[in-house]
Amino acid sequence: QVQLVESGGRLVQAGGSLRLSCAASGWSVLIIGWFRQAPGKEREFVAGIRWELGTTDYADSVKGRFAISRDKVKNIMYLQMNSLKSDDTAVYYCAARFGTNWSRKTDDYPYWGQGTQVTVSS
Repeated sequence: QVQLVESGGRLVQAGGSLRLSCAASGWSVLIIGWFRQAPGKEREFVAGIRWELGTTDYADSVKGRFAISRDKVKNIMYLQMNSLKSDDTAVYYCAARFGTNWSRKTDDYPYWGQGTQVTVSS
């Protein structure tokens, strides 16, 4: 059973930076993703990483500003967020799925953390 616990969300000013963490247990061959959900909006893909290979995928809205990485020894995934905008305000979730094929669909991820709130003030 895969278990995910996010942390690091807080209030930050526009233009600032923040790093989210996702502690994981119960790994197999996985793709790990960060998603976010703003009030009144659907949950959307932000970034993903293949745990073993380290290859990454980003939504266009965050490309060049966010960076996803993982520490294979500590079993922690990170989302470094720079140049934050008010549009980045959302609850951020990490999620996991087995296999090696990319997916940006929430339905393809059976394992989810509880979420962490990121609020960007303008």
